[in-house]
Amino acid sequence: MNAHVQAPAPTVVKTTCPYCGVGCGVLATPDGFGGAGIAGDTEHPANFGRLCSKGSALGETLSLDSRLLHPSVDGVRASWESALGTVAGGLRKVAEQHGPDAIAFYLSGQLLTEDYYVANKLAKGFLGTPHVDTNSRLCMSSAVAAHRRAFGSDTVPGCYEDLDEADAIVLVGSNTAWCHPILFRRMVDARAKRGTKLVVIDPRRTQTGEEADLFLGLKPGTDTALFSGLLVHLAGAGALDSRFVLDHTTGFEGALERARSIAPDIAATAAATGLPEADVGAFFALFTRTKRVVTAFSQGVNQSAQGTDKGNAIINCHLATGRIGKTGAGPFSLTGQPNAMGGREVGGLANMLAAHMHFAPEEVDRVRRFWSAPRIITGEGMKAVALFEAVERGKIKALWVMGTNPVVSMPRADAIREAIKGLDLYVVSEAVADSDTAMATGRKTVLLPAQAWGEKDGTVTNSERRISRQRSFLKAPGEARADWAIISDVAKRLGHGEAFAYPNAAAIFREHASLSAFENNGTRDFDIGAVSDISDAAYAGAKPLQWPLTKRGAKDGKPRLFADGQFFTFDKRARFVAVQAPALAQAVSEDFPFVLNTGRVRDHWHTMTRTGKSQRLSAHRDVPFVEIHPDDAAAMGVVHGGLATVSTAHGAAVLEVMVGTGMRRGDLFAAFHWSGATASEGRVGALARGIPDPVSGQPELKATPAAIAPAVYRSRGFLLTRDQRSLPAGWWWARATIQGGSGLHFATQESSREVALMLRGMFQGLEIAEYADHARGRYRFAAYDGDRLVACLALAPGEARPGWESEKAYFAADGLEPSARRALLSGRAETASAGPTVCACHGVGLDVIAATIAAGAHSVEAVGAACKAGTNCGSCIPEIRKLLPQALARDAA
Repeated sequence: MNAHVQAPAPTVVKTTCPYCGVGCGVLATPDGFGGAGIAGDTEHPANFGRLCSKGSALGETLSLDSRLLHPSVDGVRASWESALGTVAGGLRKVAEQHGPDAIAFYLSGQLLTEDYYVANKLAKGFLGTPHVDTNSRLCMSSAVAAHRRAFGSDTVPGCYEDLDEADAIVLVGSNTAWCHPILFRRMVDARAKRGTKLVVIDPRRTQTGEEADLFLGLKPGTDTALFSGLLVHLAGAGALDSRFVLDHTTGFEGALERARSIAPDIAATAAATGLPEADVGAFFALFTRTKRVVTAFSQGVNQSAQGTDKGNAIINCHLATGRIGKTGAGPFSLTGQPNAMGGREVGGLANMLAAHMHFAPEEVDRVRRFWSAPRIITGEGMKAVALFEAVERGKIKALWVMGTNPVVSMPRADAIREAIKGLDLYVVSEAVADSDTAMATGRKTVLLPAQAWGEKDGTVTNSERRISRQRSFLKAPGEARADWAIISDVAKRLGHGEAFAYPNAAAIFREHASLSAFENNGTRDFDIGAVSDISDAAYAGAKPLQWPLTKRGAKDGKPRLFADGQFFTFDKRARFVAVQAPALAQAVSEDFPFVLNTGRVRDHWHTMTRTGKSQRLSAHRDVPFVEIHPDDAAAMGVVHGGLATVSTAHGAAVLEVMVGTGMRRGDLFAAFHWSGATASEGRVGALARGIPDPVSGQPELKATPAAIAPAVYRSRGFLLTRDQRSLPAGWWWARATIQGGSGLHFATQESSREVALMLRGMFQGLEIAEYADHARGRYRFAAYDGDRLVACLALAPGEARPGWESEKAYFAADGLEPSARRALLSGRAETASAGPTVCACHGVGLDVIAATIAAGAHSVEAVGAACKAGTNCGSCIPEIRKLLPQALARDAA
C-alpha cells in the first residue's frame, strides 16, 4: 500500500507550505484516496493565493513510497515500547558513563515550533546537554548573528509589504526567482506598478540576475568590500541620517574608518570586487538617492566564513541612512526553511537558550524557574560543524537527528557518515526510510517513524515573523507519530513525565507563548504573550499572526520594528560593526584552481526526499550537474552535456556539465540536492570543507577550492522502469521520477553487447523487443507485459547521451500501438515531444514554448497566454525570455 487511509468526505484545510521561509498559505482538499488537491490560499498574507512550482506539486508528493512506517532497532522492526525504551536507556547510560554533554541533538527547520520547543526543553533543561543545534546553522545563523550584533536581538525589522512599497530592491546572494519565487513575483509586480529598480549582487548571473535592472557579478567573498565602499560613499555624499545616527546608534566612526581602509572610493571598491567602476558608481548613486530601499540577502551572504560581517556591512548602510523599520526600507533576511524562524524562537540553535534568551545568569535562572528544570545548562553548546567533529573524535557518544539529512547536506559529508559508525547510540526521527541519514548506522541504531507534512499539526514562522498553522488533513500512516509526542514519551521514561505531560500541540504552544512573555516587559523582542492562553479551539482555527504580539500591544502584531530608534541593547542603541576585510577562507591552488559554489535549483528542495517523488519537479533538472564558463570548459576539456569529475581535498563527485556565460571565469557551481538514494556520485556536500564563520559558526559553502576534469565512459544511456531498479557497481547513474515509473540516466564502461545481456536477464519472462548496432555501440531495448510498456532502454557511445523525452511520453501511456512500438525502438517519435520541462507548474516543455514563439508569441506575456508557461509562480520567466529572439527580449525587458 502506498497511499494514506483516508475518510472519503473532502474538506478544504488551510495549512502552510513545507518548503522555503516565505511561508505560503495552502488549501489542501483530501481526495479520499490518500492524496489531496492543492491550491494557494488567497487569504494568506504571505502569498495571496500564489504558489511556486514546488508548492503547486505538493499533491504529487503524498504517496507512502519510501516512508518509514514502523520503529526499528538495529534494522529489526520493533514496538514503540521497545524502541523508546532503547532510546531512553541509551541516553541514561551515556549520561551516567560520560556525562550529559556526551549527548547531542541535531534538529531541523522542517520541524514544527512545538516539536522544536519540546526537544530543546528536554535537552537543555532536563538532560543537561548544551549540544543542541539544527540545520538552520547551515541556513540563517549568520543573519542571526548579524542581527544580534547590530540590534541586540535576532529581529527581522521589516515585512513583505516593504517589497511592494520599495523604490529599489537590492538582492544580495539570493537567486530569489528560483529560491523564493513568490516574493520575487511581488518584486516584479512592484517594478511594473511603481518602477521599482532591481539590483542583483551575485558571482553568478542567475535567473534572478537575468531579470535585474543592474547586475553586479562580483568576485566571490567580496560583499563586505562592496558595502564598505557604499558606506564610505554615503558619508561622502551627505546621504547620512545624522540625527538617527547620533540619537540611536553607537560605533559609527569606527565602522566608517574600517570601511575606508577596505574600500575608500569607487575605484578601490571596483578593484576589490572585480566590478566595472561604472557599475559600482551606478549602484552607489541609486542607493544614495533612493529613500525607500530594501536590501534582501540570503545564502550567498550567510553561507560564508565571513557571513556575519557581510550581514553587518549591509545593516551598517541602512543604519547610517536611517532606512530601517520604515515602509519600503530596511535590511531583510530571506529565510531558507519553513520554520528556521520558529527554531530560533524556541532556542533550537546551540548558542541560544529559549525564547530569544541566551546565557546571562538572569536569563538562565529565568528559564530554569519557568521550566522547573533540574539540569538547566549555563552556556553555549557546540554548533553543527564542531558538533559533528566531536562525533568524529568520540566526544559525542549519543546523537539524535530529527527531520534532516546531515549525511548529505553537511560539509565533509563522507567523513560524517563514517563518524556516525562510532556512536554508542544513534537515533533518527524521520519520515523517510531510505534517506542517507536513515541508512547510516551506529553501534546501536534506532529509527523512529515521524509524521510528515499533511499529517502533523502545529505552527511555523516565516521570514516576516508571521506565525502560521500547519494542519493535518491526512491520517498518519503506519505507526508514525508527532515528533513532540515521541520526545515527550522519552522524557517520561527518563523520569520527567510531569514536565512533558502535553495532551496536544496547543498545550505546547501555550507554554511556548507564556515563556516568551515571562518577565519580559519589553526587554526582549520575541513576545507572543497575547496568545499564551489561547484555547484549543482558537488554536485549531488560528489565522496567521505576526510577532511581537504582546498582551498590551496591537492585536494584529507589529509589521515593522526599530523606526522609533529603540533597539534591544542595554542602552537601546543599535551597533555599527567594524567588519573585517574580505578574504576567502581557503585560497585556490595549482591542484584546485577553481572556486566551487553550491546551492539550489528551482524545482527541488534540500535532499529531494519530498520533491523527488514528483515527476513534474524531477523534469527540469534530472541529473546532478556542474556549471562552468565556456572559456574554462574549453581549457579543461569538458563539454556541455558531458560528464566531469569535480574534486576537492575532501571528496569527489561526477556531474553533468552545463556550460554557460552566467558563470565567472574560475568559478564552478553545483547543486547539493542529490543524495546516495538519487545518484551514484552526486553528493556535493561531501566536497565542501565548511570552515565556519568565527561569530555565527555557519560553514563556508560558497567558496571551496576545486578541480574539474572530464569523466570518460564508453557508453551513456537511460533506463525507464515501472519500479525502481539498481544498476551494477561502477556505473554512474542518476535517478528521477517519471510519470508511471522511475528513470535512470547512466554511464558505463560496458559495451552494448554486455548491456544487452544484462537487460535480458533483468526482464526475463516478458516480451522483449530490441534494436542493436553493436559495431557503433548503439542499442535499444523494450519490455512489454501484454500491451503495457514495462521497461525501455537506449544506449549510445559515451559522447552521445540519448534524450528521453519521447520515451517518457510512451511510458506514460496505458498501451502502445504497433506504430508506437516501432517508433520507440527506432528512437524516432511519432509526434513532436513537449521537450525538456521549462514550466513545471503547467508542465510546459521547451519545444512547446519554442513552437509558440515561432507561431507569433513575441513576448513573455504572449507565450503565457498561448501555452500557460510562466503564468503561475513565474520562476520560469527568465528562461522563457532567453528563448525569445534578442530583439524581442530587449523589447520585453
